[in-house]
Amino acid sequence: MEFHRIPAFDLARGIKAREYSSEQVLDHFLQRTHHLNPDLNAIVVLREEEARTRARAADKAAEEGRDLGPLHGVPMTIKETWEIEGWPTTAGHKGYRDHVSPRTAVAVQRLLDAGAIVFGKTNVPEFAGDLQSFNDIYGTTNNPWNPELTPGGSSGGAAAALAAGLTPLELGSDIGGSIRTPAAFCGLYGLKTTAGLVPMRGHVPGAPGAVGKRDMGVGGPLGRHLDDLEAELDLLAGPDDDMSAWQVNLPEPDPKPLADYRFATWLNDDWAPVDREVLSGLVGFCDQLKSLGATLDDAQPEGLTLEKSHRLYYHLLSGVMSQGLPDKVRHRLEKVTTEEGDEYSHRFARGALQSHGEWLQKDEERAQLQRIWARFFEDHDLLICPVTNTLPFPHNQDTPAMERTLTINGKAEPYLDITVWAGVAMVVGLPAISFPIGFGDDGLPRAAQIIGPAWSEKTLIRVARLIQAQRFPEGLPWPDMA
Repeated sequence: MEFHRIPAFDLARGIKAREYSSEQVLDHFLQRTHHLNPDLNAIVVLREEEARTRARAADKAAEEGRDLGPLHGVPMTIKETWEIEGWPTTAGHKGYRDHVSPRTAVAVQRLLDAGAIVFGKTNVPEFAGDLQSFNDIYGTTNNPWNPELTPGGSSGGAAAALAAGLTPLELGSDIGGSIRTPAAFCGLYGLKTTAGLVPMRGHVPGAPGAVGKRDMGVGGPLGRHLDDLEAELDLLAGPDDDMSAWQVNLPEPDPKPLADYRFATWLNDDWAPVDREVLSGLVGFCDQLKSLGATLDDAQPEGLTLEKSHRLYYHLLSGVMSQGLPDKVRHRLEKVTTEEGDEYSHRFARGALQSHGEWLQKDEERAQLQRIWARFFEDHDLLICPVTNTLPFPHNQDTPAMERTLTINGKAEPYLDITVWAGVAMVVGLPAISFPIGFGDDGLPRAAQIIGPAWSEKTLIRVARLIQAQRFPEGLPWPDMA
């Protein structure tokens, strides 16, 4: 039985009904992992015997009529940056090579409490700080659609494992497109959640064991099935474990048909051009929406430019990503701040060394920007835009990220411009979904991003479901792997 083709929450129902066993399902995913993972390097930590013990316990519970939860006995993987008690959590950093987690991240615990069985962890870039997935501990992860290309990052191992059918479900994290870009590059669904909806305690970075709240970064589900995405969201969403008096009630989506949604489109921008192959897919997708009766309006929030949004985003991001830098690195950054220039290296240095007073000023700018977006969504339901400005690209690791370039429409553009469109939703904490819209002549997936107002995750999933019923009625295609 091809268990990898069955949605994760359907697998749980079958295990509970004893149509098949958790151990059978685990064996299936382990066999696929042993066969396909050597060429992908997506799963980098494997705990087979521990998972088998848990699978047998899940089967015994099913025999006794005990329900362990909506993921009863379902084997799955988790992005390596999430802590699990007794497991290594290195975030790909050599200094953390020997770190074994003393506790489990809040979000991961919610999946375990729902009956999930974690059998492996998936690869990331160092400190989850790149849009490729490679590091000095675990090496490079390849894209299942073309192993010469990156699957994206930082949830690249998660996306590659899902696309190849090595796992039925994943938990990602996103601060610069780290859920959405791998989902786009690997032909999957990825949901960046509203800021604060999914607890980040137990995610590295911050530092292992940190209990403070980090700015901007969010957790969220990745999957091959939208029903799985929504069901996993329901498990993950909620206050952190030190906020038990709070409750989360995500609004249910409006049941109106696709034709009644008011879509805004922002498909390209002169300040950060989108590759024509990416743009062509988006234009064709929007044309199909129009043919289905949807209203599309080329619009963006009044007074907001992509440059203004991205500069604020990158300044705040630099402050987050610089936490814990050694003194010698901070001294080097101090020298960079005295130089003239507007390269990413200069922007990062200024953001990394900003004073608390400057951060408060930038935070106020963000709050004003959130007001602008709220007014925009009074006239539009959702915004369609690119996930990123490029298709999956060849592994590009020989130079530091700030010195790399990518060729966009025949011109070398800064590598870190890959984060421009992801940052649009990130800086203001809005939810966004990445989903496949087709494939090009090159055989690579094309994707779109839809951004909604705060707490509109259910609407984003519902709209994606309406769209995908037209585009992929038989489910998402699979890469051709031996």
